[in-house]
Amino acid sequence: MNTDPISDFLTRIRNAQAAHLNIVEAPSSRMKYTIAKIMEREGYVSTVSERTNAGKKNLAVVLKYDGKEPKIRSIARVSTPGRRVYKGSKELPRVLSDIGIAIISTSAGVMTNKDARRRKLGGEVLCEIY
Repeated sequence: MNTDPISDFLTRIRNAQAAHLNIVEAPSSRMKYTIAKIMEREGYVSTVSERTNAGKKNLAVVLKYDGKEPKIRSIARVSTPGRRVYKGSKELPRVLSDIGIAIISTSAGVMTNKDARRRKLGGEVLCEIY
């Protein structure tokens, strides 16, 4: 039983990049799929797809590299089940002076910190990526 599936998903990506793997697979959920799609849209991963294996959905993420360096330099979980981190629209983090992104869970859905700031929405800060 995994108590923090989002943290597990981010750790799988971090470990796969450290091992220079091309594809990482993880159990799928709507939240993890949305986070992966945001990473794809922002250019941190190549493609995201859902696969069904023996009745269970898996999320397949194709990682992106600049030569031998991974596109994702750092990926970190901010809010955890034991310590939730909520920020208002004016207090949202600026990751690496807005070069990186933070993924925020708002009342209007999961989005980047830039989108949330533009729409004047606050929420739970899930993770930071640069």
